[in-house]
Amino acid sequence: MKSRLQEIKNKAESEIPSAKTEDEISDIRIKYLGRKGTLTLLLKDLSSLPPDERKEIGKSSNELKNWIEDNLNQKQKEIKGKGVEGLKKGFFDITLHGKQTVIGNIHPLTKVLNEVIDIFIGMGFTVAEGPEIELDYYNFEALNIPKDHPARDMQDTFYITDDVILRTHTSPVQIRIMEKCSPPLKIIAPGKVYRCDADVTHSPMFHQIEGFMVDRDITFGDLKGILELFVHQFFGKDIDLRFRPSFFPFTEPSAEVDIRCVICKGSGCRVCKGTGWLEILGSGMIDPAVFSYVKYNPEEWTGFAFGMGIERIAMLKYGVDDIRLFYENDLRFLKQF
Repeated sequence: MKSRLQEIKNKAESEIPSAKTEDEISDIRIKYLGRKGTLTLLLKDLSSLPPDERKEIGKSSNELKNWIEDNLNQKQKEIKGKGVEGLKKGFFDITLHGKQTVIGNIHPLTKVLNEVIDIFIGMGFTVAEGPEIELDYYNFEALNIPKDHPARDMQDTFYITDDVILRTHTSPVQIRIMEKCSPPLKIIAPGKVYRCDADVTHSPMFHQIEGFMVDRDITFGDLKGILELFVHQFFGKDIDLRFRPSFFPFTEPSAEVDIRCVICKGSGCRVCKGTGWLEILGSGMIDPAVFSYVKYNPEEWTGFAFGMGIERIAMLKYGVDDIRLFYENDLRFLKQF
């Protein structure tokens, strides 16, 4: 990890001084400090390090982040100063009409995803990510869904080979994290998932957040408290919700969480299929069979897991009745956000 930090610094030291425009400065900033920047992704790996090493690397990472910020800001001031000098010397015709810049906005799905992540971070969860092209083992088998299990029919899967697929949920991240880390754990895993399904409430590609917590003496009451707090923070304190018994191979007992349809206010519409309720997430206590794959002792550790689709809760939050609107890039729709 230290060598990766030094490598990042060496590259930044060579790229920042050579930047000649503010656009190039912005590109460098995104490359290292953006949401998927080199340093940002490295920081997300800190949760997998031992506590002592995590503290040392975390300090070095923050120092490097501040160093990059300071050097980028200094270089940006130099570039702006040269522009002002150019105006004074008459290199630019300031009488020409300027070009109108169209200001963009954050996509509604990104806004909802960020809001959900912020709520769970506020409850002490750590963010983790995993591959979208996944092994059958992590997507199904290690989640207590062997090859002959009828539950595989619940998810229409895109297969690349017999053993490699496009992940159908973000739950494989749960297995990958538990393989590497010892409890206690409190993790959320956002990302894209894929299923052969398409209508007004389903898309072949959509976004999901998996969340799980493993510790001693975790109960269904802890799960219910976390999810109720999330729903009321996201939708408001007055929203009605209910827990409905369900089945998932990797949790037992299992439950789905419904909220009162905010589009029809519970009177029934095509989105809620006339029921007045819309399911927003699935949840349950982690099945001991799952712990056996990651060598956790179910007599010592218990936990819960939950997963939700970002598009589904975005539809409810903004009163959108067709999921396809999020992907059509119609500016008349996007400008509303």
